[in-house]
Amino acid sequence: PACAMDAGHPAARACEETLAMVRRNGLTLGQAPWELRSNRAVVLEAVRQHGWALRYASEDLKGDFAVVHEAVRQHGGAL
Repeated sequence: PACAMDAGHPAARACEETLAMVRRNGLTLGQAPWELRSNRAVVLEAVRQHGWALRYASEDLKGDFAVVHEAVRQHGGAL
């Protein structure tokens, strides 16, 4: 699961809220807490919705082939 922790935990709620937010508008990843910009599932959802969201991903995920591939697939100019 994208937010693999106890559902009642505040961090899990923040993760689920961020997931819902980036599914509607991937660019809102830029407003997400830094720790969620490192969450692969959250970032993948964001770039699937809007390739330009890649700019808000953690440096590690900017180097993740699947994340970059998805961003470019969604928007060719994402790099």
